[in-house]
Amino acid sequence: VVGAGRGPLVRASLRAADRCGRRLRVFAVEKNPNAVVTLQSLVESEGWGDRVTVVASDMRAWDKAEMCDVLVSELLGSFGDNELSPECLDGAQKFLKPGGVSIPQSYTSYMAPLTSSKLWNDAKAYKDLEHLETPYVVKLHRYSLIAEPKEVFTFVHPNLDRVIDNNRYEKLEWARSPDSAAATMHGFAGYFDAKLYEGPAGKVHCSIYPPTHTMGPTGEPMFSWFPIYFPLRTPVHVPAGQPVEAHCWRCVGPSKVWYEWAVTKPEVGPVHNPNGRSYWVGL
Repeated sequence: VVGAGRGPLVRASLRAADRCGRRLRVFAVEKNPNAVVTLQSLVESEGWGDRVTVVASDMRAWDKAEMCDVLVSELLGSFGDNELSPECLDGAQKFLKPGGVSIPQSYTSYMAPLTSSKLWNDAKAYKDLEHLETPYVVKLHRYSLIAEPKEVFTFVHPNLDRVIDNNRYEKLEWARSPDSAAATMHGFAGYFDAKLYEGPAGKVHCSIYPPTHTMGPTGEPMFSWFPIYFPLRTPVHVPAGQPVEAHCWRCVGPSKVWYEWAVTKPEVGPVHNPNGRSYWVGL
């Protein structure tokens, strides 16, 4: 279990093994020293000493003790890869046996143009460029999608590419019906759909992508993740029935990862966040 935190995935893994009647040994890898203390206390209080080994290390740096059959993590962000899941899992897959299973196995991000003067004005209120070039994880309200979400980036684990490169680029085109109304585009809504496992034991997905949104135990949509909002520096008028075209980049540098985005239809706009000048996530 990589990024073990305070132990929920460790507990779930042990519970699953008990249900299946399988012996299990868990390495709980966690770099946060406070969480490591909690994990160590949990191992002692729950009597897991013979089943769980706590490893105080960054998953990318740990010199593995032995190879594992299953690599379990929960590093997903609202856009799937925006919390560095690809970089972390690519670094951790070195201790996954050939043919071993990663949970999750893959995840795909989605993006849709939206109108929401409320969200845009909240970002604009800071009166600087930085806040109009920063994605926000937010519970969308007082908004409307101008077109249906489109696939953006997909990552697969384990990553078996000969040369691993997590830079991405995608050109997105949204055709709109001739009778669709004119709208003011204030940015883009982002979502993800994750394939946690698909194989002989079944198929399990986790999603905030509207058509496949995971439902909670009471039948309500899962709210563990809110969507992500990519603002535009200047709102764009979209005439009735006219398409929308945009470009999105995921850029990986020596010490950080960032997104860039730009609109090219119905009018050409600037590239947002070039070189990660306003927003980035440190590696």
